[in-house]
Amino acid sequence: MHGSHILLPVDGSDHAHRATQYAGELAHLLSGRILLLFCHRPFPKVIGEPYLQSIITRTLEDAQETLSPYRDALSQADIPFEDRIMEGPAADTIVKVATIDRCDLIIMGTRGRTNLQGLLLGSVTHRVLQTAPCPVLVIR
Repeated sequence: MHGSHILLPVDGSDHAHRATQYAGELAHLLSGRILLLFCHRPFPKVIGEPYLQSIITRTLEDAQETLSPYRDALSQADIPFEDRIMEGPAADTIVKVATIDRCDLIIMGTRGRTNLQGLLLGSVTHRVLQTAPCPVLVIR
């Protein structure tokens, strides 16, 4: 797995921060790189202008703010990474990105900030485990 391509989906949760530490350490050991991914909900299709543009702007600002501490942590650790902000259901988007980008590994937290936060594993993590094209390392 030398030179591994690691997908790291994040959402601002404590679990995602711990997953970032593991991903950074593993990327360092394997001379790998990280693809930092933030997924947001789809934009509403029934809202017209200027409200739609306002929602898009606010969503992208929130995404940038959420990604900021992860970018800082990876930069300070001198880990090569790129980041993406994607629209769509998190589990489906994570699997799609892992497939298209031919990621070697997905590292993610067990439970994030979803409406179903009380589930044992987390619905996004469970779905990714079931459908991912590569191994998934779940951090709790």
